[in-house]
Amino acid sequence: MRTVTVSARVAMIGVGAAAVLLAGACTNPFGPDPIDYGRRASLDRLRAVDATGLGSFVASDDEMTRIEGALASTFDPDVPDPIAEARAAFDAMERYEMSLAEARAAVLQNNLDLEAALVNPTIAAESVAEEEGRFESVFTLSGSWAETDAPTASTLSGSGTRLQTLTPGVRIPLRTGGTAEVSLPISRFETDNAFSTLNPSITTDLEFSLSHNLLRGAGRRATTHAIRIAESNRQISESQTKLEVIRQIAAAERSYWRLYAALTALEVRYQQYELAREQLEAARRRNNAGAVAEIEVVRAESGLADRIDDIIRAHNLVLTQQRELKRIVNIPGLDVDTGVNVVPITDPDPVRYVFDADAVSHAALNNRMELLELELRLAQDAAQIAFEKNQALPLLAMSYTYRINGLGGTMGESFSQLDDHRFEDWSVGLTAEIPLGNEQRNAAVARSVLTRLQRLSTRASREQSIVQEVHDAIDTIESGWNRILAGRQSVILNTRALEAEQRQFNVGRSTSNDVLDADARLAESRLTELQALTDYQIAQVDLAFATGTLLGHARVDWAPSDPRTGETESERVRRASPVSGILMDE
Repeated sequence: MRTVTVSARVAMIGVGAAAVLLAGACTNPFGPDPIDYGRRASLDRLRAVDATGLGSFVASDDEMTRIEGALASTFDPDVPDPIAEARAAFDAMERYEMSLAEARAAVLQNNLDLEAALVNPTIAAESVAEEEGRFESVFTLSGSWAETDAPTASTLSGSGTRLQTLTPGVRIPLRTGGTAEVSLPISRFETDNAFSTLNPSITTDLEFSLSHNLLRGAGRRATTHAIRIAESNRQISESQTKLEVIRQIAAAERSYWRLYAALTALEVRYQQYELAREQLEAARRRNNAGAVAEIEVVRAESGLADRIDDIIRAHNLVLTQQRELKRIVNIPGLDVDTGVNVVPITDPDPVRYVFDADAVSHAALNNRMELLELELRLAQDAAQIAFEKNQALPLLAMSYTYRINGLGGTMGESFSQLDDHRFEDWSVGLTAEIPLGNEQRNAAVARSVLTRLQRLSTRASREQSIVQEVHDAIDTIESGWNRILAGRQSVILNTRALEAEQRQFNVGRSTSNDVLDADARLAESRLTELQALTDYQIAQVDLAFATGTLLGHARVDWAPSDPRTGETESERVRRASPVSGILMDE
């Protein structure tokens, strides 16, 4: 027969070289290349820390003169009150009234942290699907072409041969720890041996093979271990996402009440300022009438200046709390950098509660997602121990092959003989592998056992912490109620004291300092009562969070989100966001 020509060899070498070049993508296939490392940021961006030049933001001399003039005009009765003008400008801002229920619903629909968290269960579910996919059947196909040209010492042997093979098949992974395979090797053999009976000869063999582990890696629990772990991780992801849902709603409620307290405190500071300004005017009138010395006017001006500082601080706190609430609810058009005045319209409604601390603690232990996560982790630990024990066994594998042979000078003759089942063979094999010492796998078992014991201690510690959180929240609510009562009583008494000081000043038996001090005590008592009310509302939120629940009577049912769907914001809002059941009580 014909031997392989030089031109054929050159062609094959060229094909091989082209394949190497394509595989290397026109780069050096034997050394590193910048493309291997992906995108790299510059060292200057990674390691250099720039300074912020604040000098360019310093106010000009004209601006400073204007500001100083505005502050000085506060005490000039003939100049418009700058604080009143600032308050009017603040009140004239675009107003957005928000109820507590609306804040809760907005968090579920728009919160960015929650939107990211809702994707985690979807990612975890894909991990389960990935592990399940390892047991899918696989279609296999292999082929080869070989030509030989070797010297021979016998005329009974050919010196040149050509072999072409094609082997289609199906490989089926078994969940019991083995692999089944069905294949149909087809080969065509051609030789220059003159004594060959069939030349060319075509073989078609139908093979059924089974390989199975008998000890290590055997059994359904061993082979599906990765699926079990992935499913536990999916449930853990959902428990963490549920905790994030509760956390974000609780954060919105806390922010809502803090904004309410900041706005109310600002109103108290404005009232203080108004009373101090009235006191200054009264002192000036009495000084002009010769009823009091000029020192009373100076004292009143000093008190008025103190109120300005309080207003500035209170106003800044309002802006800070508004931005925090805007960030959490993330309502479209109500971004953190918008100058919209968010006004809470839900007022506190303090009601006294009497709790059974043991019953509340028991409910918390049943509802807290941290404990559910620990339970799932403990189940994972138990599965991991069993898996590591299986991996510590010796490797013993059995293999079995059954083959039906077909041979002919043509493809039809070969398949005809295959169909007749005239030539059959089979083989059985056994493979063993026994570690000497087995320290590595025994250490893995010991590590898994220790991890579970450690987690059991963590669970006991976490349960103790939850019980402590519940009792602390209950005590805070009970003490908060008493603080509210004490604060109201203090407001009543300090109001009477202020009215008495004003009457005494009008008849010349008191000073401006006495009036302003009484007003300061009244303001502090009002702020104390306000803080008690706010803390009482937040303490209820903290108790609900400690029990793994939400305030109100309506439940929240959430579902994982899949960003691949490409839904628009309006479409997502129309189906009530990935979280449903958002109607809650005030």
